[in-house]
Amino acid sequence: MHGDSHDDGEDHMSDDHGAGGHESGGHHDEDNLAIGEPGDAAAASRTIEVTMIETSDGGMAFEPTAITVKAGETVRLSIRNGGELEHEFVMNVPSEIEEHKALMTRFPEMEHADPNAIRLAPGASGEIVWTFGEAGSFEFACLIPGHYEAGMHGTLTVAAE
Repeated sequence: MHGDSHDDGEDHMSDDHGAGGHESGGHHDEDNLAIGEPGDAAAASRTIEVTMIETSDGGMAFEPTAITVKAGETVRLSIRNGGELEHEFVMNVPSEIEEHKALMTRFPEMEHADPNAIRLAPGASGEIVWTFGEAGSFEFACLIPGHYEAGMHGTLTVAAE
């Protein structure tokens, strides 16, 4: 029957992800992200520092909560986990963030090898060098179950050049 095949990457990913499910293949659309593509570190025009924290009221947050870049700009995102829990930084279109958040709820130990994401242990630092694509409104978030709901997400605006 035509509809029963799991040949498209999305269905396969949804059905077969477990711990470590992202290592070898990544997302089905990682080569075609609306937000852009991995950039050349030598071409980065600036560094944006992002810190992931837990707040005194039991919430979780990114500092800053909003980032603005220009279409075509290559930026180094220097990300530090200043909290006491493991956190991640994932940037994408809101619909993909929602889809990924639902997948993380099903498979909370899932690890990422996606170029638009980084997961960091407490006290650890890392970076993503990214060349932003088309202008638009995007989102960055921590998709570890419960973290988004605790406030760990922000807006990423890609402005026209």
